[in-house]
Parts: sequence; structure tokens; C-alpha cells
Amino acid sequence: MSAAATSAPAELRFAGYAAVFGKRDSGGDVIVPGAFAETLAARKEAGVRLPLLWQHRTGQRIGWVELAEEDRHGLRVIASLSPGAGPAAKALAEGAVNGLSFGYRVRDAAPQGGGRELRSVDLIEVSLVTRPMQQLARVHYVDSNGGRLAPANSQPVS
Repeated sequence: MSAAATSAPAELRFAGYAAVFGKRDSGGDVIVPGAFAETLAARKEAGVRLPLLWQHRTGQRIGWVELAEEDRHGLRVIASLSPGAGPAAKALAEGAVNGLSFGYRVRDAAPQGGGRELRSVDLIEVSLVTRPMQQLARVHYVDSNGGRLAPANSQPVS
């Protein structure tokens, strides 16, 4: 098998949810609607891009988040992988990895049933991960053909 046959596509984009509202994660935390509103507005106003990391490793930026927005389901993202994303791109293209997660700092939270209700967070990064803390935080669409990803008001794939 040639190297070309085993490599990931040159242009790889995906859409999914990095957070799902109202569902407890494996650490006991629950994200509420509006938790990302302030940080997303500040990033947009400042023109600060949101990095896409591999497994939360700060030294392994694999791309950029093109769009991050709250909808009724959670924090929806559209991201593109950089040409040098290597094994991460291959794993995503093959469906071997489809978990999403996000790095953050808590601004406002309240104790809730062994965890926290996260009311406001500073969003630092989004990561493609093998095992997300929130089991429903997943990639729901992958595009390697330069197509148009589903609009923000689309239903997530369950």
C-alpha cells in the first residue's frame, strides 16, 4: 500500500459539538446555556482565533476553529485541520477518533450534585480527543471534499 493511500485528505473539515448543555460530564460538571456567550463575544470582538488541539496538548495545534457558537443543543463548532495534522487527521478521516472537548477557565459556577453547574467560562481551546469528558460531545460531520458544512440550526447526529 502506498503512502498516498494511507494518508488523510489534504483538506479536512468537521462540524460537531464540543459541549452539550444540561448533561453531566464524567467529572460531574454540567454546562448551562449562555456559559460561552461572554467569551465568544470577546473573542469575536478582539479577532482572536480559537485553536484546535490534539488531545488537549498545547504543543500540538492541529488546526483552527472556524466557527464556535451556542445553539439550543450546546457549543457547536466547525473546524479545519492544518495540512500537517498527520495522525490526528488520519484518525478523524477514518472515524477512529470523533470525540470533542474544550479547554477553559471557570468564571462562574455553583456546586451541583458532586460537580458544578458551569454558568460562565473562558474558552481557551477546542480539542479533538479519543475520550471526551462529555460523552455526547462528538464530531457529527466530516468533509474532505470542500463542501458546505451543515448550517448552525441543523440537528446534531445522535
